[in-house]
Amino acid sequence: MKVPLHVVNARRNRLAELIQVEGYLPIADVCARLAVSEATARRDLAALAGSKAITRTHGGALADYNQRFPPFQDRLGVATAGKQRIAAAAYGLVKRGQTLWLDGGTTAYRIAEKLALDPVADLTVVTNNLPVADLLADRAEIAVHLLGGQYFRRGSLLIGGHALDHLAAWAFDLAFLGAEGMDGEGLWNSQADVVALQRAVARRAPRAVFCLDAAKLGRRAPEFLLGWDRVDRLLTDATPGALKAAGITLSAKHLIAA
Repeated sequence: MKVPLHVVNARRNRLAELIQVEGYLPIADVCARLAVSEATARRDLAALAGSKAITRTHGGALADYNQRFPPFQDRLGVATAGKQRIAAAAYGLVKRGQTLWLDGGTTAYRIAEKLALDPVADLTVVTNNLPVADLLADRAEIAVHLLGGQYFRRGSLLIGGHALDHLAAWAFDLAFLGAEGMDGEGLWNSQADVVALQRAVARRAPRAVFCLDAAKLGRRAPEFLLGWDRVDRLLTDATPGALKAAGITLSAKHLIAA
């Protein structure tokens, strides 16, 4: 039985509104929210993408990313206690004379705050995070190097091909990385260029620590970053029970509690 056009249009308008509100919706959520099959959801998403109402991604759709992504200062005030606990645990891993990577994002900024307050001697910090570079730039004990790249204003970071090119000059003793979500499948982040840079950093560090607060648990973002089999360490304030309930089971070797 053919569904009337006005019903289809109303459903697609509703879908466009949901994506604008959520920022990103995976296919499974589209099906659940609208009570439609996967085939119908994909047709609706294709129609909306064709009209430029949304942007299709692998496994879902998102609103205009550069407009929907919250600015750095807005995100700095989210899950503050959890990020500060993570930062304190991360600070304890830093040793004199190391070369560190500090990722984009506000958790990395909280780590930088710890380093700014009590600097570790002879430290080299490489980052694409402009607020982090600015915070640490005047600390005599720390040499700060900022990657070149395309400026992403809302993220306050530098990304793209030039950033990857500049990264080739570095090797890290320790890398602190972030993500927008984690679930049973792995880690998720917001943009393809961000993911490409993070994967490259992880390959250049014998210890790559992904720092995610409990608010990221059970969330997905537009881009898949890494499966758990490729994650070196997870540093989080989420409890082992909460991780297990979300389908995440890590050994003590791979899990660092904040």
